Amino acid sequence: MKTITSIAAAIAVASASSVWASPNIQPDPQNPTGYVMDRADIQAMEASKTSDPMYAVWADALRTASNTVVEAIEPGLATNPENVKRAELVFPLAEWDYLTQMAAPEYTYTKFLRAIGKFPAFCATYTDGRDSDAICKKSIITAFAHFAQETGGHIAKDNYWDNPLGLEEWQQALVHVREMGWSEGQEGYTTGCGQNDWQNRKWPCSPGQGYFGRGAKQLSYHFNYGAFSEAMYDGDATVLLNNPALVADSWLNLASAIWFFLTPQAPKPAMLHVIDRTWVPSQREIDAGIGYGFGTTINIINGGIECGEQNKNKGQPVNRIKYWEGLSAHYQIPIEADEVNTCWQQTPYASLNLDGATDVLYTNWDGNWKYYADRPEGYSFECELVGFQTAYSALVEGDYEKCVTNFYQSHASWPEVRVVDNLAPPPVDPPGTAPAWDVNKVYNTGDQVTHQNAIYEAKWWTQGDDPTKGDPWKFISAVPAQ
Repeated sequence: MKTITSIAAAIAVASASSVWASPNIQPDPQNPTGYVMDRADIQAMEASKTSDPMYAVWADALRTASNTVVEAIEPGLATNPENVKRAELVFPLAEWDYLTQMAAPEYTYTKFLRAIGKFPAFCATYTDGRDSDAICKKSIITAFAHFAQETGGHIAKDNYWDNPLGLEEWQQALVHVREMGWSEGQEGYTTGCGQNDWQNRKWPCSPGQGYFGRGAKQLSYHFNYGAFSEAMYDGDATVLLNNPALVADSWLNLASAIWFFLTPQAPKPAMLHVIDRTWVPSQREIDAGIGYGFGTTINIINGGIECGEQNKNKGQPVNRIKYWEGLSAHYQIPIEADEVNTCWQQTPYASLNLDGATDVLYTNWDGNWKYYADRPEGYSFECELVGFQTAYSALVEGDYEKCVTNFYQSHASWPEVRVVDNLAPPPVDPPGTAPAWDVNKVYNTGDQVTHQNAIYEAKWWTQGDDPTKGDPWKFISAVPAQ
């Protein structure tokens, strides 16, 4: 996705080996097969790869308030956070009641305000001229349009027996707390649990628990419960993996939806940034019909099933659009000329080919598998941004270092990496000499080494060949006397 600023140059610089041609990588004295790196180098590498301002915007959107502050929120309190007060202003209790007459009792206005209070970026104050109240109101109404599809009653207005109040379908959100057919105590949605893969190492399933849909957004599967738990509980994934019922019974039933609303799933933007226009579509997205409007929020949520020409008349997207149009008309949400409510004309994100795109940002780290001739054993000793989910997020502090250390530890043939503070500079070779020959290092044509008091130069690529044996090395001179 395209950000506020051009990122092509930043990505090119961050990817070039010349930027990090000589990071401080030294043999680990505590591990004969490992290496040690300076934390400052690790942090500088990460900063160079996430220099685009959008990374700071994303990270700020996912910033959370402490649960102590959140659980003190009540309607009308003067001590409520600023964003909660704005939500109360543009969407007071009377409006909540108007849209939740059919809702389950587990959803309350207080829980709704606490869900918003957990994320200060939702209904935040914009200082650049954008209308904060209008963006807040549009965000809430967009969320309710999706709630009406995900957890709604879907009962026709003229069905008096099941809908005696004659409610519009867009007034029927939040009917279901748990996915229909599931109840606590049942194991469900445990696909992948117990496998020896990164998802289970990071978010291990708890025996006897079910990870079926719960809450306003119907959070499902252990990897989503684990990631959401980390956001709610200061990085602790086990809270909700061990007790997923909290997503149904506490204010987390609405916070899970706000979290999803604010979380980019690169290359998909966060829904908030589509609404407030912080996001600017890349050329690939524009070519794929993806731009501003409610339709793109459908693509973000479920584009593979609901977007594209083949899904033009499908029930789910038709419903979402109907609910959005009813809600936006009722609440007088202005629709800009470049906004489109539908996504049938869009390529689903999962089918969008971004290979070679230079104006796209990603949010996950994976090991950099490229070969670096000037680094020990040719390994990169760094991670790179990728367009698929991994265990490490560019929006989570400390994850880049974990990627560098854990990635290497997870591959038996790769060297281990230990990170320390203030690693001493590597020894400097005396003038007129060359670095000592390293049996594990790769050398290219013209590289010089010192071995057994002599200087040798590589004639061609070599690794592990003793310079004293001749080819591919040639003798240059004896080591100068000091």
